Amino acid sequence: MHTTKTKENFNRQLRKVTKNKTIFPNDCALQKSLYLAMVDASSKWASRICGWDQILSQLSIFFEGRF
Repeated sequence: MHTTKTKENFNRQLRKVTKNKTIFPNDCALQKSLYLAMVDASSKWASRICGWDQILSQLSIFFEGRF
């Protein structure tokens, strides 16, 4: 239950970014906005997510050169 609330809160913060600006000139602009929102949201987290190091390494493999 605690994990679900955390995910919903994170998704709400991302939706807030896309709701304020509904039109993006291209996909790259949207990705940059969401990335900056993710960095801002993660800086406010008090505790570290379980397995975050593994998640980051998998994302860096999947999004090679972009993450």
